[in-house]
Parts: sequence; structure tokens; C-alpha cells
Amino acid sequence: MDILFLRDFRLELIIGVYEWERKVPQPVRLDLEIGLANSKAGDTDNVADTIDYGAVAMRVKDYLHNAPQPITLVETVAEHVAAIVLNEFGSPWVKVSVTKFAIVPGIKELGICIERGSRA
Repeated sequence: MDILFLRDFRLELIIGVYEWERKVPQPVRLDLEIGLANSKAGDTDNVADTIDYGAVAMRVKDYLHNAPQPITLVETVAEHVAAIVLNEFGSPWVKVSVTKFAIVPGIKELGICIERGSRA
């Protein structure tokens, strides 16, 4: 399976369990690995034969900035992003990592990494 990736995709989000976290947007890093159902794009050089990573980035950013309800957990961010990639862009498999920075004293980064779909 070919894998398209977006690394170090940075967004400013209102996210967090604690009241003080929800006062101002904080930086969040997304790293995505997106499985491609076919490898035709390498031969055709046509974006229609792959997943448009720019469209993915715009859709994810739009959703997270305008979510229908507040998101408190990095796990929830990861699940929503995975669902968008699988359901709206037709990927058979996705891996999503969500990272927050310096929230807990002594911890530089914290987050979650999930895989959804099938590589088969």
C-alpha cells in the first residue's frame, strides 16, 4: 500500500480538560499517514488518481476550527480526523497522531496515535 503523509501539520485549537486550557487556543500538531487504495497517480501524474493532501488539510482544519461541539480530548480529535480521511476521502487506512505541548510539568509533548481501517 502506498502511504501519503502530512507531518507537522500545526493548528491552534481550544482543547483541554482543564478550564485554564480552554481559555486561549493552544498549538496542536497532527501527523497523518493516509493509505492509498491504488498507486495509479505515479503513472498518470493526475491528482484525480490520488487523495488531494491540500483538500485533506483544508477539510481537517475547517472541521476542527468549527466543530459542532467543543472538543476536550486529543483522542476525540484523532477520531474525527480519521473519520474524515476514511469516509470523505475514501482512504482504506489511516494513522493519526495528535500532539499537545508542555501542558503537564516535566512533559514536553503528550498525545495519542490511532490507526483506523485496514491495510489489506
